[in-house]
Amino acid sequence: MGKKVNLNADLGESFGAWRMGADEQILPLIGSANLACGFHAGDPLVMRTTLRLAKRNGVSIGAHPAYPDLQGFGRRRMTIPADELEAIILYQIGALAGLARAEGTTVTHVKPHGALSNMACETEKLAETVARAIKAHDSDLILLAPALSPLAEAGKASGLEVVQEIFADRAYLDDGQLVPRSRPDAMIHGAEAALAHVETMLTEGALVCASGKRLPTEIGSICVHGDGPDAVEIARHLNQALRDKGYDLVGLPALV
Repeated sequence: MGKKVNLNADLGESFGAWRMGADEQILPLIGSANLACGFHAGDPLVMRTTLRLAKRNGVSIGAHPAYPDLQGFGRRRMTIPADELEAIILYQIGALAGLARAEGTTVTHVKPHGALSNMACETEKLAETVARAIKAHDSDLILLAPALSPLAEAGKASGLEVVQEIFADRAYLDDGQLVPRSRPDAMIHGAEAALAHVETMLTEGALVCASGKRLPTEIGSICVHGDGPDAVEIARHLNQALRDKGYDLVGLPALV
C-alpha cells in the first residue's frame, strides 16, 4: 500500500435556483467534501442533497463554515467579536451535523471558508476562536487547515486532530499565505499545471511559492476548489496521477 493522501473539494455551494459547481462529477474523484453551511452558499435543501451524494460516493463529510456573507460568497473580510463568531461557526456546524444525522451519516471534519480561513491564517487570536468553536461542538472533529498556518497551529494547541492541506489551483506567497485573488497570478490554471504544482509539492514535501521559494511542511490533503472552471478536470488528473504514483487515496479520517 502506498503513502496515504486525501483529495478534498469545497462543494454544496449552490443556493436556491442558482447553481454552482459540478458536485456529482467531482464526488467520485475525491475522498472528502467540505459542504457550505448556508452562510456563504448552500441552503438546507442543497446541504441535504449534497450529503446524500457524498454518502452515496463514500466520501467523508466536513462542514465549511464562513462569515455571514451570501452576497460576497464569504470572501469579504469582516470584523466580528470572538463570542459572536464562535456562535456563528457553531451554528453552521450544528446545522450540517443535524442534516447529516437525518441522512444516516456524520460530519467528521471542519474546514473554514474564504475570508474566515484567510484571516485565521493571519491572526492567532482569530485562529484560536475558530479552533475553540470546533472543539466546543465536538472535540473529535478533524480540523482541515492550510499548511504552515496559525490556524493549523491553533488547532493542534487546542487538542484537535489537524490535517494540513495544500491547494492544487492556488499560488503561494513567500510566507505561506495564498496569493490574493485580486492578483492575476493567484490561480493555477488548467489541469496539467495544477498537477505539476501538486506533484512538486508532494515530492519536495514543501509549499512551492510563486517566487520559487520552498517552505518545508507536512502535507495530508490536496484541495480542488469546486467552483473553478477546471475543477472536474483537475480532480480527475490528480486522482489518476496520484494512483499511478502509488498513493493510496483515502477519506480524511484515515489520515489521523
